[in-house]
Amino acid sequence: MDVGIIGGTGPAGRGLGLRLAAAGMSVAIGSRDPDRAAGVVEELTTVWSSRLEGTLDGVGNEVAASAKLVVLATPWEGAVQTVTALAGRLEGKVVVSMANALVREGREMLPLVHPRGSVAAAVQVALPRSKVAAAFHHLPAREMADLDSGLIADVLVCADDPEATTETMSLVERIDGLRPLDAGSLSQASPIEAFTAVCITLNIRHRAHSTLKLAGI
Repeated sequence: MDVGIIGGTGPAGRGLGLRLAAAGMSVAIGSRDPDRAAGVVEELTTVWSSRLEGTLDGVGNEVAASAKLVVLATPWEGAVQTVTALAGRLEGKVVVSMANALVREGREMLPLVHPRGSVAAAVQVALPRSKVAAAFHHLPAREMADLDSGLIADVLVCADDPEATTETMSLVERIDGLRPLDAGSLSQASPIEAFTAVCITLNIRHRAHSTLKLAGI
């Protein structure tokens, strides 16, 4: 497998998995319940099989963690607990965190202050022998899961390890319409994750599926 997505059955994980498979990659969508993962893959392939240049498989999280590169797509509350249990399988690998610590209040999303500063930083502490990057935070899940949406967006990538930055940016480049931008060290994950609340709030208020696109770069 080229990419394993831990907790990949949610909207963000399945959308990313679909886009990567459409780009020709071998992708494993993982879940605590392998049957649930298999069901999600069946749903995606039923609709998009003719557009997939690569493969999609539904597996348990343990199998997804054995991929060359791993993406963490669990809800933020369970991110650390999930990767801690898989630390042995993730040793030495690039692990991309796409979780955001957010809570909804009325028609707004609010960022929560994580004790470690960001979910990605907490994942790095839990995985001291892995190379953690943060990416994919500002992409609308519904648009990601629709290959006809015409999605165009910038993806901010940050990491402390140069290999994590390079491999994550290469992964982003594989997806049509996405442009990776090196946003610096993992300390930048805190404002990057928090800004997701602004993006979602705008989409709620304007009934839109907007994306982040930075001019001048």
